[in-house]
Amino acid sequence: MFAYISKRLLLMIPTLFGVMLITFAVTQFVPGGPVEQLVSQLEGKSGTGEASAGTSGLYRGAHGLDPEQIAEINALYGFDKPVHERFISMMKNYLTFEFGESYFHNKSVIELIIDKLPVSISLGMWTFFIVYLTCIPLGIAKAVRDGTTFDVVTSTLILIGYSIPGFVLGIAMIVLFGGGSFFDIFPLRGIVSDHWDTLPWYDKILDYLWHMVLPITASVIGSFAVMTMLTKNSFIEEIRKQYVLTARAKGVTENRVLYGHVFRNAIIPLVTGFPAAFIGAFFTGSLLIETIFTLDGLGLLSYESVLKRDYPVVLGTLYLFTLLGLFAKLMADISYVLIDPRIHFESVD
Repeated sequence: MFAYISKRLLLMIPTLFGVMLITFAVTQFVPGGPVEQLVSQLEGKSGTGEASAGTSGLYRGAHGLDPEQIAEINALYGFDKPVHERFISMMKNYLTFEFGESYFHNKSVIELIIDKLPVSISLGMWTFFIVYLTCIPLGIAKAVRDGTTFDVVTSTLILIGYSIPGFVLGIAMIVLFGGGSFFDIFPLRGIVSDHWDTLPWYDKILDYLWHMVLPITASVIGSFAVMTMLTKNSFIEEIRKQYVLTARAKGVTENRVLYGHVFRNAIIPLVTGFPAAFIGAFFTGSLLIETIFTLDGLGLLSYESVLKRDYPVVLGTLYLFTLLGLFAKLMADISYVLIDPRIHFESVD
């Protein structure tokens, strides 16, 4: 197993390098980069003689910019160096997790990620735990009662929820419960109230939960169907195998058969996705959910960074999330061995 893990760790290096190289190359050919955007803003200003903040006196009103000033702007963003030198320098910094400064936020990329994490963690972690803690027991119950009225009704309900996009459900809940046309029950902005710091600790918890009801509901409804049906089908497949019939024939109780024999084998497909889902819960961001409920998280940051061509944020977050994704995949493989002792990586070439 040690040899397999070492091999996988070594394979992460070219994979990560390839992802960053392709993305970096694409960004060099995308029109409307940060230099072009700044030049456009400077040339489009009215000739009032006001200097634009952070441009070091480069502004000349509506008369355009001369080549020397264009060169200064290129140097300001680091585009005065050859492409290969910029890529090599970037990767050297990324090895020490130095992602640089945002072009537009006047903050480091790490600071931006840390600022946005509370929103993304709130959405991701609640969604993760609610989905897993609800869908696995529900899937087991549906497998045991396959074909019954309970199975049909629950399948209908979760498929209806799956068919409704999260942002549509979010808008509907705002109209119904967020002070739209009916009830004004839940707040629609942020994850806590403006006066949250002044509240006692128990009111802080209630205030936070109160703010998260609508966005979490909109996030989890569509996730129930996949996990529930995967659990159900996995358990049904195991229940129909010969060893289950043998155990029942020997007089083993149904609970012992289900949770002592079937559970360990049926849970394997679910466990493989657990590490990636758990890590992703910290860093996922839903642009539509964050926009609808005015939540300033990683989803909105990523979208704005792409639009503004904020390359340090785009590339820095891509590097970090790709690295975490590769480790999550490795953890998923390791979890195979922990759950199923029949699997041995030493036999894998």
